[in-house]
Amino acid sequence: SRIKDTDFAKETTQMTKSQILSQASSSILAQAKQAPNSALSLLG
Repeated sequence: SRIKDTDFAKETTQMTKSQILSQASSSILAQAKQAPNSALSLLG
């Protein structure tokens, strides 16, 4: 029972980490796509 609980906790932690990294990657990609547009709008 303890081994199962430990495995579940470990897998849950790993899944949460993966989700956070995925969301961060998506956010960074969205910001990178916006950066050139922001630069162009500053130029005129």
